[in-house]
Amino acid sequence: MPYPAIRSNVSYLTVRGITAVSSLTMTTSTRREFLGQASAITMSGLVPYIFTSDAEARLAPRSPNDRLRLGAIGLRYQGSVITEKAQAFGDVVAICDVDGEIAEKARKQFGGQAAIYEDYRKLLDRQDLDVVLIGTPDHWHTAMTIAACRAGKDVYCEKPLTLTIDEGKLLTRVVKETGRVVQVGSWQRSDDRFRRAIEMVHAGRIGKLQKVSVAMGKNVQGGQFPVAPLLPHFNWDLWLGQCPAMPYIKERGHYTFRWWYESSGGEMTDTGAHHLDIAQWAIGAARSGPVEIDGQATFPKKMPDGYNVATNYQAIYRYANGVELHVADEGRNGILFEGDEGRIFVNRGLLAGKAVDDLATNPLPREKFSLYANDNLNRPPRAGKLDAIINHMGNFHDCLVSRKTPISDVETQHRSVSTCHLGTISMRLGRKLKWNPETELFVNDDEANTWLKREQRKGFEIV
Repeated sequence: MPYPAIRSNVSYLTVRGITAVSSLTMTTSTRREFLGQASAITMSGLVPYIFTSDAEARLAPRSPNDRLRLGAIGLRYQGSVITEKAQAFGDVVAICDVDGEIAEKARKQFGGQAAIYEDYRKLLDRQDLDVVLIGTPDHWHTAMTIAACRAGKDVYCEKPLTLTIDEGKLLTRVVKETGRVVQVGSWQRSDDRFRRAIEMVHAGRIGKLQKVSVAMGKNVQGGQFPVAPLLPHFNWDLWLGQCPAMPYIKERGHYTFRWWYESSGGEMTDTGAHHLDIAQWAIGAARSGPVEIDGQATFPKKMPDGYNVATNYQAIYRYANGVELHVADEGRNGILFEGDEGRIFVNRGLLAGKAVDDLATNPLPREKFSLYANDNLNRPPRAGKLDAIINHMGNFHDCLVSRKTPISDVETQHRSVSTCHLGTISMRLGRKLKWNPETELFVNDDEANTWLKREQRKGFEIV
């Protein structure tokens, strides 16, 4: 199908198979066959998911012929972070960003040899790419991941995975149909603190789980912002994609896109995609969801050129097993698990509670409760975010070889961001909602079900 007449400057990251073949024109099917063979050879001795520096050195490719071919989409910040981590396993050969200045800067940062593309679909036409890393704003995640999977590429995509619940339904089907490996950038799943918290909950160290409380930050407020002249190096039409046609305002783009419902969901889908994912994993609903949602929020006075996410918000979710999940924009950022015998608090810098202290004399039995083979989660947690991202990228790399499901797979991440969307829908409708996680529909509520999707701008429909 011919491409519509649009300009594009989006960014891609692709990874080439762990093969000792040097030809750059090797077909996707041949690389896939090699990866399957590599899986059979290496599965008896896979590198542990949690890397020490020695383990990282063992996993790193040992010659240029072993390295993956990488293509990156969206490189202003988080895209450049994940591209840097992926360089341990491959070479960046293709870059795409709708901001030409960012694309040029990224090319220099990642070796100076990558081809630059304006339209991500043209990058996906390359037959020599193995993996695409996507670091664009939220409203492009689903379309690009689907296109990459259908083009035979494996994908690392940033969170939140989708803009709507129906996008997630479609995406999970496509990933299953194509058999591609897709890792979502919810790296808290690769952080020792969060994983140990989940293990302790599942092991009954706080008794029967009754309540989970998630505290997140306030949404940024502001406006009215001035309409600005279009920049010659920034393709605003392609940046908008499926969003409604809107005049260019600097605050709509780059980092601040998250404070507009047209392109994101504020803190509910930003930090929420991380924290609600961990919460649902602990609750035992990582592949399902709540059955009732009661969201409340206040919204700024309507103005066409100002941030439009909630000024304050809260939501209570109820699950079929009786657990309640409380979300609010106040309190210490993190997750509090409460059982009938104790509590555990966890965030990116802390894991605390009596159950945590008791691990020194009563460690968790690895053979029963370890979330990952070959992990030793009794050791002290790592220092911070970049270590977790390294682990997360390493898990993705392992799954490229084994063709196994990565730790932040599409199904669980669709479910976690769906829970974020459910809270937002309840807030915006101003009433309590019933949800069926099996059918992924609101119960006897035609009005609420119209919110499962959005109208997409002509020429940017996701199908």
